[in-house]
Amino acid sequence: MFINNFDPVAFQVLSLEIRWYSLAYIVGIILGWTYCKKKLISDQHILSLFDDFITYLIIGIILGGRIGYALFYNLKYYLENPVEILMVWNGGMSFHGGLIGVIVASQLFSRKHGVNQFIFLDLVALSAPIGIFFGRIANFINSELIGRATDLPWSVQFVLIDKVKRHPSQLYEAFFEGIILFFLLWYFFKKNYLKIPGKISALFLIFYSLFRFFAEFFRSPDPQIGYLILNLTLGQLISVLFLITGTFLFYLKNNEK
Repeated sequence: MFINNFDPVAFQVLSLEIRWYSLAYIVGIILGWTYCKKKLISDQHILSLFDDFITYLIIGIILGGRIGYALFYNLKYYLENPVEILMVWNGGMSFHGGLIGVIVASQLFSRKHGVNQFIFLDLVALSAPIGIFFGRIANFINSELIGRATDLPWSVQFVLIDKVKRHPSQLYEAFFEGIILFFLLWYFFKKNYLKIPGKISALFLIFYSLFRFFAEFFRSPDPQIGYLILNLTLGQLISVLFLITGTFLFYLKNNEK
């Protein structure tokens, strides 16, 4: 058993606390941006637009993630305390909400510049596992999104939460949604799937949804929601919707000439 007693604050500058979760966002975006520019983008026009796109992307992630969390996971509370929606440092972020924010941001940016939005969405899909990996590691350090109880030898006790031995579900997700998903999408990239914009995006939705659905069996449900239909969590139900969407998109793109 591992004892998790990490401090969520990485370091402090005067009275300003720099948290691991913030650092995860920053490192994930920087590495993803570098990966796209150095390894993925060959079209010079897209390369010239990419730096401006990152601004849209960051806004989409933050607004989508925060609003998505408020709508999906704690609507009653935020209706009663709407000002707290703006307090991104105090509360959760929804991955699926952030994904919707990215889609909207990509649509707006692509329409402005007359470019197929799936070109940018495919780049985001290929680099997103990098950010997901660091985000899940930060979740582990922060003792959040904790796993269900277990007696397995690699169980973790999150002392900031309780004395229960739990699955390190954040690390499971970091491995599958981060490392495995990254190499899966890299494989399809090498198979020239970028030739038809949208196929990589579809595969990201499919594989992420599958990994997230099964990882949720080891993760404690949100206490304010609990288990829902068929004893599934909200994260699993949303993942099913995104899996269906990804499968439909892949079918459409696979039949394009």
